Amino acid sequence: MNKRITEAFEKGKAFIPFITCGDPSLEVTEQLVYAMEEAGADLIELGIPFSDPTAEGPVIQRANVRALSGGVTTDKVFDMVVQIRKNSSVPMVFMTYANVVFSYGTERFIKTAAEIGMDGLILPDVPFEEKEEFDSVCKKHGIDLISLIAPTSHERVAQIAKDAEGFVYCVSSLGVTGTRTNITTDIGAMVKLVKQAKDIPCAVGFGISTPEQAKKMAAQSDGVIVGSAIVKLCAQYGRDCVPYVKEYVKSMKDAVMEA
Repeated sequence: MNKRITEAFEKGKAFIPFITCGDPSLEVTEQLVYAMEEAGADLIELGIPFSDPTAEGPVIQRANVRALSGGVTTDKVFDMVVQIRKNSSVPMVFMTYANVVFSYGTERFIKTAAEIGMDGLILPDVPFEEKEEFDSVCKKHGIDLISLIAPTSHERVAQIAKDAEGFVYCVSSLGVTGTRTNITTDIGAMVKLVKQAKDIPCAVGFGISTPEQAKKMAAQSDGVIVGSAIVKLCAQYGRDCVPYVKEYVKSMKDAVMEA
C-alpha cells in the first residue's frame, strides 16, 4: 500500500480532482497541481491523454484531443511530474489507458512512474480478470494499481475489493464520465460491500459536479473524485483557468469536509 495514498485518506474525507495533462498546456497543468493542493486537494489524478479514451464523456474526450494536438507525450508528462515533485509532495496517481502503458512498455512505464514520485495508477479499461500483468509490475515498484467497481459488479465487488490497493474507485453511475443532475446509485451499499471484504478507503467518482452532490457522496464514502467539471473550467478559461479551478476545488473540499 502506497504510504502517500494512505495518508490522503487519514485526515478525514478526501477530495480528489482530475485534470487532463497538457490541457491547455503542461505549464498550466503544473500550476493547476499547486493551486489545487493549496485549495485542499488530498490526492490528484493526472490524466495522460489517449486518442481513444473509452471511459470518458465528451468533455474529457475533447481535452484529450486538445492535449494530443498540442504535442503532449507520455515522456513530456513524466518530465512535468519531475518538476512538480521538486515543489510538492501531494499524493498523485496517473489515470490513463492500457494501450498507453503497453506501448511505452509496461515495465518501463511503471518503473519510471515510481522513480519520478507517482503513487498510483488507474487503468479504467483493464478488467479485473486482466489486471495481473500490470499489477505484478506495480507491486514490484511500489505503485498502487487502483481498482474500479461499477454499480453492476455486485457479486464481483468483494472479489475486486479483496485484491484492491490504495483506494477503491467507486463508479457512481453507468456510462461515461460527465456531470449528472442526479446520482441514483446506492453508494452506501456499494461501499459497505467493499469494506466487508477489505478495510480500504472508497472514493466515489463519475458524475459529481456540485458541492451538494459532493457532500452527499462524501457522507457515504471516504472521498469524492471530480473530473469533468474541472476539465470544463480548463476548456472555458484556457490559460487563465488556474484561479477558477482553485476556487472550485476549494468549494468542493469545503463541502466534502462538511459531510
